Amino acid sequence: MPSSHTPSDTSSHSTDTRLSGHNSLSDRAVYQTPFYYQFLIGVLKPLYRLQVWRRSHKRDNYQQEVAQRFGKQYPPRPAITGHSNKGVIWCHAVSLGETNTVAPLLDALLASGYQIWLTNTTQTGFARGASRFADAIAQNRMSHSYVPVDTPTVIETFLTHVQPIAALFVETELWANILTKLAEHQIPSILVNGRLSASSFKSYQKIGAVSSSMMKNLALIIAQDSDSAKRFRQLGADSAQIRVAGSLKWVINTPKIDVEAIDSDNLAVDAKDASAQIPSKKNALAKKNALAKAFAIADRPVWVAASTHNGEEETALSLHQQLLSQTALANTLLIIVPRHPERFDEVAALIEKTGLTMARRSFDEAINADTQVYLADSMGEMMTWYTLANVALVGGSLVDIGGHNPVEPASVATPIIMGRHTQSCQSVVDKLAEVGALYQPNNQFYRPMTINSSNECAKSTVNHQYGTDSTDDIALIYKQLEAWLSDLPLATQAGQAGETITVQQQAVLTRQLAMIEDVIERYYPKNLGQEIL
Repeated sequence: MPSSHTPSDTSSHSTDTRLSGHNSLSDRAVYQTPFYYQFLIGVLKPLYRLQVWRRSHKRDNYQQEVAQRFGKQYPPRPAITGHSNKGVIWCHAVSLGETNTVAPLLDALLASGYQIWLTNTTQTGFARGASRFADAIAQNRMSHSYVPVDTPTVIETFLTHVQPIAALFVETELWANILTKLAEHQIPSILVNGRLSASSFKSYQKIGAVSSSMMKNLALIIAQDSDSAKRFRQLGADSAQIRVAGSLKWVINTPKIDVEAIDSDNLAVDAKDASAQIPSKKNALAKKNALAKAFAIADRPVWVAASTHNGEEETALSLHQQLLSQTALANTLLIIVPRHPERFDEVAALIEKTGLTMARRSFDEAINADTQVYLADSMGEMMTWYTLANVALVGGSLVDIGGHNPVEPASVATPIIMGRHTQSCQSVVDKLAEVGALYQPNNQFYRPMTINSSNECAKSTVNHQYGTDSTDDIALIYKQLEAWLSDLPLATQAGQAGETITVQQQAVLTRQLAMIEDVIERYYPKNLGQEIL
């Protein structure tokens, strides 16, 4: 931890002038970033620009991306309306998963009268932010850009333009210079849905002085669980800075299923007819049935391999070939949804090599009786595929990514299977496993759903066999997949258990929102009211 604590400077930045003398929080010391970190960032900046060029120079928005990452040009600030003048909150979500996770919180902040400036690091995250908040951006209630590089001059330019009253960082995406600059400007920085796995903790320990400065410059850490809270303390955060509120991954972030988008000339059933069958109240089973009718697959078992990464599609296709070899499951349909759009063609070629009959969403190809694999190579339709499926294999868990959010399928009553790599969402996985909604090999919390004694015997066999390596895991995953697809009422019951616990967990959004607003109120006196900006 650096020994030099410099007081916050008084900047011409307009957000600073209203802070001094009102509250002890606004007099927090600034913990300077160690010199070696600043030196390293300066050295790496040209290399990072080269990396951006190599990755993005063929994209249409390359010039926009470079200008925003390096502080050359930004979109206008969100508009301030007469009835909504609480100020701009900057939120940084690194990629697709973090954007989806924080989206309900941003919706709540927008509804409360704040404006939002959203930044992303990755292309997929940026695309998701643009589509998820298209209305708010069009209405000038939200602005959207790539995140600035972690150098003081670029950050200063960004903050001067945005003038945020607070900054939110999602899960573990922290940058030392950014946090120092925010502290210098007396802008509270809040880690929302904070998560720190054992492996990430070890990595942060290796740069102890940098990590300590980041922890101490945060005004609040809202941790998902007590284990993460403990690790944040061990890195240098004070207990008074930390709150445990549960995971935002539980919050239902279900976009409306775009039935118009499902409709095409090739579909056997007009999806507009299906929309009339979907009740206004949430009814997952009714939605599943309506979608299955729209896609003309009402009489087929369907499973989805969702948000898949390299290496996971091969496993899913192998599992599917095994299923098709079973007479009772010979008409099963597999939907594959790759995580990254740049891999769509690669996955299509992989499917073709298996000899399985494929239809592609991007080609508007219909699913017919002969279709064995449907490649959902589109963006923004994940909840449609989760709703349509009888079982969901959630990707990023068969390979060491950390696992993607299982609450998405749980929220539409679809039972879930995941591999062993779920460190990014383990607490959520365990809760879903405990009610029988999620199967994971070797998960000690898993309690199988049962309807009758024969089912109990079958599921207990799956539950009590433990794999010692990934090959054993795949065998166990196949057994559970086969069991659920062979007994759809049982799969439905497991899915409904997941939907129930998901609804019960919705209070986490209210808790985290209240904590954020409490910090803002303590930094900015209530008597300023509508004078924040």
